[in-house]
Amino acid sequence: MPRYAQLVMGPAGSGKSTYCTTMIQHAEAIHRSVQVVNLDPAAEHFNYPVMADIRELIQVDDVMEDDSLRFGPNGGLVFCMEYFANNFDWLEESLGHVEDDYILFECPGQIELYTHLPVMRQLVEQLQQWEFRVCGVFLVDSQFMIETFKFISGVMAALSAMVSLEIPQVNIMTKMDLLSPNAKKEIEKYMDPDMYSMMQDNAASIRSKRFKKLTKAICGLIDDYSMVRFLPFDRTDEEGINIVLQHIDFSIQYGEDLEVKEPKENDEDPSNTNYDELFQDKSEG
Repeated sequence: MPRYAQLVMGPAGSGKSTYCTTMIQHAEAIHRSVQVVNLDPAAEHFNYPVMADIRELIQVDDVMEDDSLRFGPNGGLVFCMEYFANNFDWLEESLGHVEDDYILFECPGQIELYTHLPVMRQLVEQLQQWEFRVCGVFLVDSQFMIETFKFISGVMAALSAMVSLEIPQVNIMTKMDLLSPNAKKEIEKYMDPDMYSMMQDNAASIRSKRFKKLTKAICGLIDDYSMVRFLPFDRTDEEGINIVLQHIDFSIQYGEDLEVKEPKENDEDPSNTNYDELFQDKSEG
């Protein structure tokens, strides 16, 4: 039987640890077994038990303190990840082989790991050889995304990871519970964006013709291919958490090999979820 994996990615501070904590708690509530593997050699602490921890293999602090290497924080982390890629046997031994495993891999936040370095792509290929169905979960802080040009930057980061890894990817706006009611209403338009309309709304603020042309081309790329959309993630909203998990499960076909159960009357296909109504209900509440 297949095994299942989420690669939890995103910039530093985007809420990866909080996402893993919330998913672990949600899984316990619905009686599902979910494990976490830490792949961030610079991590300090967790609010959940980890199945495996890369710091048992190598730590950033040790690399930075090595006089023969003399790496800074970013160089040290890249060195750690490249060392990890050359020692996947450690990960294989740590994971064991349990059928129907469902594992969250919490990844480092350095964007270069998902743009031009091969480490994460190598990890995906190795997991697939171990019969894992892998989904990328790319997190972006919603507080960062409430301005159009910052949103475009976040979309390009998510798109870069998607193109680099070539796996199903679910993009998530985290920390929705920290937004004000007005900010929640404002951010609705960024969930499934009309990039051309957003471009026109902000055209007056772009003075440079060359920058305006570049921005229009980027918006066209995002809009024409409809490759990036976001789901809201509010750690206090069990219904919203379940919707996110349903999307991820659907992308990796989780449950197809399990015993078929008759659906409940209120079960819905996640693709039919009306997010406008969901946001409206939350804002009214």
